[in-house]
Amino acid sequence: MTVTPINIEEIKSIKLPVTQRGVIGWFKENLFNGIFNSVLTLIILAFLLKFLPPFIQWAFIKASWFTTPDVCKQCEGACWSVVFKNLRFVIFGFYPHDLHWRPFTAMMILFVLLFFSSNRRFWVRKLAYAWPIGLVAMGILMKGGILGLTSVNSMKWGGLPLTLLLSVFGLTAAYPLGVILALGRGSKMPLIRLMSVAYIELIRGVPLISLLFMSSIIFPLFLPEGLTINNILRAQVAIILFTGAYVAEVVRGGLQAMPKGQFEAADAIGLNYVQTMRLIILPQALKIVIPPTVSVLISAFKDTSLVVIIALFDFLMTAKNVIQNPEWMGFSTEMYLFVSLIYFLGCFSMSNFSRKLERELDTDKR
Repeated sequence: MTVTPINIEEIKSIKLPVTQRGVIGWFKENLFNGIFNSVLTLIILAFLLKFLPPFIQWAFIKASWFTTPDVCKQCEGACWSVVFKNLRFVIFGFYPHDLHWRPFTAMMILFVLLFFSSNRRFWVRKLAYAWPIGLVAMGILMKGGILGLTSVNSMKWGGLPLTLLLSVFGLTAAYPLGVILALGRGSKMPLIRLMSVAYIELIRGVPLISLLFMSSIIFPLFLPEGLTINNILRAQVAIILFTGAYVAEVVRGGLQAMPKGQFEAADAIGLNYVQTMRLIILPQALKIVIPPTVSVLISAFKDTSLVVIIALFDFLMTAKNVIQNPEWMGFSTEMYLFVSLIYFLGCFSMSNFSRKLERELDTDKR
């Protein structure tokens, strides 16, 4: 009996069958790898063939881009002129026209900070200093009144800067509030635990609209005569309180998922409560709850559009104001598609960042 040696190189050079490689293999593996998936793929293809070509015709080929409302009404396709002709009002609202460079610069500062914050390579002390400096600079640019800048009443703030302001400030402040409330709810001290539970359940038991109404209408009734608090600030506080309660419940789930051995190990090496939470428990718990936390933050980002009920002209309201103009009536589809695109980019960016953070923290191999 003879033994034939195995030629590894020859085995590696053998190609897979045609049905398992290349484009055919990819289609078979990803689109037709079973009866159910094959039927689903065919249904989606039929849907795309029926609706996608007419949509492309309407949205791009027959569309008008930079023309007058009268010409738009004769056009068979989409009228994107309603967006481009009113872009400055949609973005900046009633902010003085000749001062639009200030909210634009403020938004650029915010985008730069978010860009560097989205990459862990830039998570250094300088970035921590840059955030408060950037936020103060944004406030000065928007409000003015110093450094030779003309003062602008906050009631004229609107459009995309207001939406970003409420979102970023609200989410940034709500997250640590939620963590503190979650720790308070799990505290062994009855009074702190009771106060945390009461706050979370009370806030979660009412819709955000009611909090906005309270901050706008009821809260000023309790203030001393002559004392007023900015309407935007009151709406901002309501959003922070509401989002913080939901973040608290998500973080509590992460804390409860921690095995008892982690606490016992911390006790064994002599760590106190603060050290145990800061060094061992919270880093793991917060890592576990990244997906649900981002879901709460995305929901809060979209809920900022509710400030329209207290007469704040956010991005959605300025867009709605344009299509209520008699000249541009009938083109609401194009405007709402534009608004939805901006909201989609914001939500997708947060979702994409959470997936990236999960991969970098390697939560699946925990």
